[in-house]
Amino acid sequence: MSIVLGIESSCDETSASICIDGKIVSNIIANQTIHEQYGGVVPELASRVHQQNIVPAVHEAILAAKINKKHIDAVAFTRGPGLLGSLLVGTCFSKAFALANSIPLIEVNHMQAHILAHFIDEPKPKFPFLCLTVSGGHTQIVLVKDYFDMEIVGETLDDAAGEAFDKTAKILNLPYPGGPLIDKYAKLGDPNRFKFPEPKIEGLNFSFSGLKTAILYFVRDHVKENPNFLQENLNDVCASVQSRIVSILLNKFKRAAEQYQIKDLAIAGGVSANSGLREGLTNLGKQLNCNVFIRNFNIVRIMPR
Repeated sequence: MSIVLGIESSCDETSASICIDGKIVSNIIANQTIHEQYGGVVPELASRVHQQNIVPAVHEAILAAKINKKHIDAVAFTRGPGLLGSLLVGTCFSKAFALANSIPLIEVNHMQAHILAHFIDEPKPKFPFLCLTVSGGHTQIVLVKDYFDMEIVGETLDDAAGEAFDKTAKILNLPYPGGPLIDKYAKLGDPNRFKFPEPKIEGLNFSFSGLKTAILYFVRDHVKENPNFLQENLNDVCASVQSRIVSILLNKFKRAAEQYQIKDLAIAGGVSANSGLREGLTNLGKQLNCNVFIRNFNIVRIMPR
């Protein structure tokens, strides 16, 4: 039996999990509510709260898995990419834990881990496959040839899709994190009510900076004419913004699938939880007659003390 402790601290959540023989038996995530008052993650505050949360998170993960820490055979931790201070907390803890228990230390690439999460359980994609990896800091189309043979064939030239969601939410005066709220209100709105531009970027790369600017000017001009514009049209604005972000992502993803003649398509990263993106990818799979892989994970959350 092989037992691995996993540590994730790349941004503002401290996560600890126990994996036994390839199966996740516990997954504890400690949130950081302190960033809500700033409308975004403050790196220095994030690293400090990681220091407070990492020991309780690991302790809860071990208890939930019903094992003893002496049973752990290895520690896997996120080396990067991510916020430097946050990563440092997870790295130092993992090294200390491994050294104290004389067990191996396994470095994990954050973005590769998003993709390889598709192999935790069935169904699993077959090589080669394409993965659209979308998060607050990254937007990539990755050609996955093998477990550790991956090629980035498209990526954002400026901002990430997740950042576009969060910055739009801030423009709309929604609390942080705003991405999930846009998804929530979008379900109640008309995605065709307002039109936002799609950037004309050659190849398989993305750009979201221009879209964010267009949304900012759109809201500014409409609020100037009608101070109650957002209150009266929030659902439709959210639906229209989400529809455009999803179309930007999937239009490039479709082009990549056709260019590389790939029949297995997957999404990964935090933005993959967006219902509009999930529905859009499912429809794209039907259109292209491709297999679609969208992961769902059960997690336990604990609030910071």
